[in-house]
Amino acid sequence: MTRPLNILTLSTLFPNVSAPNFGIFVERQTAELANRPETSVTVINPIGIAPWPLRKLAQYRALDALAEHEEWHGLDVYRSRFKLIPKISGASNPRRIADAILPLVKTLHEEAPFDLIDAEFFYPDGPAAMRLAAALAIPFTIKARGADIHHWSSDPKCRDQILQAAEKANALLAVSEALKQDMIALGMDGGKITVHYTGLDQDRFVPVDRVAAKQVLGVNGPLFISTGALIPRKNQDLVIRAMTSFPDAILMLAGKGEAEQNYRALANQLGVADRIRFLGSVPHEQLAHLTAAADIAILVSRSEGLANAWVEALACGTPVIISKAGGARELVTSAVAGRIVDPNVEAIVEAAKAILADPPEQDMVRSTVSRFSWKNNGDQLLAILRQAAEKT
Repeated sequence: MTRPLNILTLSTLFPNVSAPNFGIFVERQTAELANRPETSVTVINPIGIAPWPLRKLAQYRALDALAEHEEWHGLDVYRSRFKLIPKISGASNPRRIADAILPLVKTLHEEAPFDLIDAEFFYPDGPAAMRLAAALAIPFTIKARGADIHHWSSDPKCRDQILQAAEKANALLAVSEALKQDMIALGMDGGKITVHYTGLDQDRFVPVDRVAAKQVLGVNGPLFISTGALIPRKNQDLVIRAMTSFPDAILMLAGKGEAEQNYRALANQLGVADRIRFLGSVPHEQLAHLTAAADIAILVSRSEGLANAWVEALACGTPVIISKAGGARELVTSAVAGRIVDPNVEAIVEAAKAILADPPEQDMVRSTVSRFSWKNNGDQLLAILRQAAEKT
């Protein structure tokens, strides 16, 4: 019998007990891959810890308390620490990560040789994987998800490392065709890039009786949801401003982040604070029900690859209003799925009024993402990794 493909998954994006939703899409993808008899998967989730005295801050204390090796939802996960200097060490993080985890990687490799390293975020994971793969003389792959290309490539020191890793990688993946084109424009070889769409839990994200679900939530009028980290790039401030045009609507913000206090202040200033629910980080199983209860999901980010929140909303039968970022046009191909708008308040209001006036059937909305599943995602990923492992 052929030996299983032994994969080292390297991901700075991965859930933990203090942040169970952080990078949950990486966990789902990895779990799908690991559940197959043809594979053996080990996860290394590098954890950046700031030096003293910043190390004493609550966010780093929580990370420092994480187990360095644990079984996480059936996955074998190592959480090695590396020194992170906030706002300063961005260009040096790949080297810091590789130096910190190389001894562990060598030990694991001696016990059961890895066939390849699969980096789940282009930066800093990709250049770190490049260093590790060179030390072990094995292939490596890198997946681009959006911000890892759009944000980090704006720094010349990081962009150089991104392009070097792309050149040396055996295969590259992108979450949308639009992101692939951005990677090519950056200088990457398009022949090495495969579009690898996200998966989807089709059993969890399903339509519900929306009227009944809204009643449980105490909502009588329109219900909107915006899912994502509360950060400027996600543009939730535009959705908050749009609420002044819907006096009987409720907006749920599912996520947390650095902009929350500013958004609360904005809601108070506009007189809509009583109709905006800051939900914080919502467990995935609860998020599915909240999304299905909403009349519209709104996420008009400045940049995206192909947001999982878009796909999950459509699976719930909830139409979306999204910006023309990333793979938006690959997902919203008709008015049934929703609207693609310019990221401004007027466009959001116009699109929301149009959808509320003529809401699409939930089953028709859901049908637009029928091709998305974790099985399809895993099938394609396994084929890509097998081929990459052969390119020694």
